[in-house]
Amino acid sequence: MSVASETALGLKESKTPAGRLLKLVIYALVLVVFAGPLLALLVSAFNHVSDPTQLSVVPSKPTLDNFTVAVDQGVLKYLANSFFVVGFGLLLQVVVSTLASYALARKRFRFMTLVFVAILATLMLPEEILAIPLSLILSDLPVLHINLIGTLAGMIVPVGAWAFSILVMTEFMKDVPRELEEAARMDGAGEFRIFAQIILPMCRPALGVIGVFGFTMIWDQYLLPMLVASDSSTYTLPLALRTLRIDPIVTPGVVMAASLLALLPSVIVFLFFQRSFVHGLSSGALKG
Repeated sequence: MSVASETALGLKESKTPAGRLLKLVIYALVLVVFAGPLLALLVSAFNHVSDPTQLSVVPSKPTLDNFTVAVDQGVLKYLANSFFVVGFGLLLQVVVSTLASYALARKRFRFMTLVFVAILATLMLPEEILAIPLSLILSDLPVLHINLIGTLAGMIVPVGAWAFSILVMTEFMKDVPRELEEAARMDGAGEFRIFAQIILPMCRPALGVIGVFGFTMIWDQYLLPMLVASDSSTYTLPLALRTLRIDPIVTPGVVMAASLLALLPSVIVFLFFQRSFVHGLSSGALKG
C-alpha cells in the first residue's frame, strides 16, 4: 500500500519507490542546473583552458598558472579598487539608510507619504535610464561643483542611498515599541541616544539583511564604474573582467580565475553573515 504525506503546498508526496526515484531525479536535475556552472567555473580556474566552449567539470592537471597571469594583468589592483568602493559605499549606505528610516518610521512630517513613494519609485527605474543624468551630475556635483568622473569617489556617492535598504530598515523600526522610546525620553535621553542605543540594537537582524544585499549590489556594479572610470587605474574587478575577456592574449582560463576572485567575496560575506541574514528575513516574514 502506497503511503503519501502532505507537502507545504498541500500536495501529496508519494513514499513509493517510484516516487522516491522521481524525487531523486528532480533533485539531480536541479543540482546540475544550479551547481553545474559554478563547478565548471571552479574547475576551469585551475585548468589550462584555451577554448571557452570546452569547459569541464572534471579537473585535469590542476595549475595556478591562470591566477599568476591574472595577477600579472593587474587583477589584484582591480580587486583592491572594488574593496575600497564596497567598503566606503556600504558604510555610507548603512548610515544614510538607518537615518532616513528613523525619520520615516519614528517621526511625522508633512509630505511623508510622498517622500516614501518617491523612494519606492526609484526601485522601478532601470539603471540605463539613470545613466545620462547620473554622468552629468557626477561631472559637476551640485552645490560643491566637483568633478567626480575618473575617481573612486564617483562610484561611492551614487550607492550611498538605496531604496531597498531604506524600506527594510523602515519596516523594522516601525515595529519597535514606542513605550521604549517614551521611557528613554523620560529618563532624559536625547534623540541621538535613543536612535543609537534603543532603536538600532533592536534592528540588528535588519542590519544583517541590508549589509549582505548592499555588499552584493555594490560589488556587482558594472554600469556605474563604466560611466565613472576614465582609465584602467580606477577599474573595479567586474569592469576589468570585460577587458580581460576581449584581450586576445588572455586565455579563457585566466578569465575564469579572475571571475572566481570576483565571486568569492560575495560568498564569504554571505556565509559570514548567514545567521543574521536568515534571522532578518524570517523576522520580516513573521512581522509581515
